Amino acid sequence: MSQTDLTRRAFIAATTTAVALTPAIVRANDAKVVPRKISPNEKLNVAGIGVGGKGLSDIMNMRKENVVAMADVDWDRAGEAFYKLPNAKQFKDYRVMLDKLPEIDAVTISTPDHTHAPAAYAAMMRGKHVYVQKPLTHTVAEARLLTKVARETGVVTQMGNQGHSGSGTRQFCEIFWDGAIGDVREAHAWTDRPGGRWHRDPAALESGEPIPKEMDWDLWLGNGARRPYSEILHPNKWRVWWDYGCGALGDMACHIMDPGYWALKLGDAPGFTVERVMQEGMTDVLVPTASVLKYHFPERAGLPAVDFFWYDGGQLPERPEGIPNGEKMGDGENGSILVGSQGVLTTGTYGNKTRLLPDSRMNDYTRPEETLKRVKGSHYRNWIEACKGGDAACSNFDYAGPFTEMVLMGNIALRTNSVVSYDFATGTIKDNPAASALLSTTYHEGWDLPV
Repeated sequence: MSQTDLTRRAFIAATTTAVALTPAIVRANDAKVVPRKISPNEKLNVAGIGVGGKGLSDIMNMRKENVVAMADVDWDRAGEAFYKLPNAKQFKDYRVMLDKLPEIDAVTISTPDHTHAPAAYAAMMRGKHVYVQKPLTHTVAEARLLTKVARETGVVTQMGNQGHSGSGTRQFCEIFWDGAIGDVREAHAWTDRPGGRWHRDPAALESGEPIPKEMDWDLWLGNGARRPYSEILHPNKWRVWWDYGCGALGDMACHIMDPGYWALKLGDAPGFTVERVMQEGMTDVLVPTASVLKYHFPERAGLPAVDFFWYDGGQLPERPEGIPNGEKMGDGENGSILVGSQGVLTTGTYGNKTRLLPDSRMNDYTRPEETLKRVKGSHYRNWIEACKGGDAACSNFDYAGPFTEMVLMGNIALRTNSVVSYDFATGTIKDNPAASALLSTTYHEGWDLPV
């Protein structure tokens, strides 16, 4: 054990003054609560739901506000957040925290995918603003629900696809809209994940291991399938299991497909189809080790029909004609391109390093005037300022909700190996009962959602 681990454990044992409560079913009130009005000069009362791993950086980006509480099912993994924010009350069950501390204004949610929607719904129904990590939800129906509830409650929302706040993503849109590459009928986005990052052994998953002392495993499972504790689920390998995660698509598409989704105005399409081109390593419980998907969108907003391909596990698109082998597309192992009638536009994982290809096209190219408002500060600051009466956060659920629906439809096509036709307006799949059954899930008591 490292000295850091010893120090963290000693700190938790010696100093924690947590609210120790038996996990209970705590539901949001049927009547929606109006969020408190906060002036730009006030500090938000922020709470974190999931504060280990990515959740640590999320809650630490709130430290200039007033962090009043944190909830995490694993107090060992949360130890660094507890140490750095010692005045915040500590909980294991976020439902108890939300009911015990009505003074909370806003929450960050940085849990495994299957917990995003129940936590966000509980917070929004209590009038709390929410910052939710990507993918916004575990199912398509949950994404539609959160979009609806955000509108009805008036809370401020943001999905954690931080590249959406960046100038590079806006440049990508502006260059395309300026006509630099002509009409686009083909787009590609790719990632090297999951690669060898996450252990994949169903037999080990079923055998189980002793539950760590600081861990409440029942709370971690939440609405997910009941399985014994295993380190191949927690803390960060849950992404490859359908019951808890959304695979490489859920992990990275909300970043990498974002510039193309925005620039091509795919949210204006009445619907789309998506189909599996290939996959490797997928089972009923495990996501693929590699896959390729083809989304097809009809004409929309004056733009021609387009095919948008997704690649993961190291699969890559063919290099467009005229792009030299030595020139990097995207960031190399991750990125996206639009293939136009007059050229190619590329950008990196988070909308960074936006440029025309081949590289020589940038030598004499003059970028168009800025038509999209730039975000000052970070993606977090964008949300905080919106909570205090500023402009709407840039990846609020009116944008992030439909975008997440599109992304997650790819997993339904993967799992059914069929051409899935989705209607954006109604949230339904046409003539495919097996695919329709995967739009939502069943819920355990205490974690149920109205979907």
